[in-house]
Amino acid sequence: MITGASSGIGAAAARVFAAQGAHVVLMARRAGLIKELADELVADGARALAVPGDVTSADDVRHVVAETVRHFGRLDAAFNNAGWGTAGLAVHEVPDAMYDQIMDVNVRGVWNCLRHQIPVMIDQGTGGSIVNTSSTAGRFATGAVAPYVAAKHAVLGLTKAAAADYGEQGIRVNALVVGGTRTPLMEQGADLLEAAGRHSGARAIQRRLAHPAEVANAAAWLCSDLASFVTGAEIAVDGGVGAV
Repeated sequence: MITGASSGIGAAAARVFAAQGAHVVLMARRAGLIKELADELVADGARALAVPGDVTSADDVRHVVAETVRHFGRLDAAFNNAGWGTAGLAVHEVPDAMYDQIMDVNVRGVWNCLRHQIPVMIDQGTGGSIVNTSSTAGRFATGAVAPYVAAKHAVLGLTKAAAADYGEQGIRVNALVVGGTRTPLMEQGADLLEAAGRHSGARAIQRRLAHPAEVANAAAWLCSDLASFVTGAEIAVDGGVGAV
């Protein structure tokens, strides 16, 4: 199950996971885009299902998880990737509506996914793997708006708490600390950061933005048995930003 699958990292993850043999369920608000992507994957020989929904709605998430189990019989892995943020506003300039939207998508969205994915994995009795998308903003102020920085810190907290709660049931929960990535959302944010005299890739050792597939590859590794002894971790996919 991949959220935020209509573009960027989520769409790249759908292709990466499918290429590795996974049956993929794509969730996003933009129904047409995930349907097109699912059709593309099926044409390439994969098994894929598009189920539109909004991660801020517990009912939508519950529905997607139920459809996953109905079509494929189980849920072994989830990539809770949906997120939203922006830049260019100081704390006192952020309107309440923007604060609410950022916290809802990034924190409540992950919360809703965990609450409905984990019971299925427990009932299966074979464990599972969940990966949540955080950000370098989950470790320090990046120039994104303050609610986004706070939200991505919260994603790391939810990840660690869930890993601790369900480790004995064989459920691994990890987070990706993602640096600047060439997605539509980041390119919008990069324009705002540049206007403020900053650059989203300036701190990265590699001095570039990531390609979405580079982040997706890290998520696929965490979801696989190759990462069987990794849980509660913050895996940096940031071009070295956190090292300097």
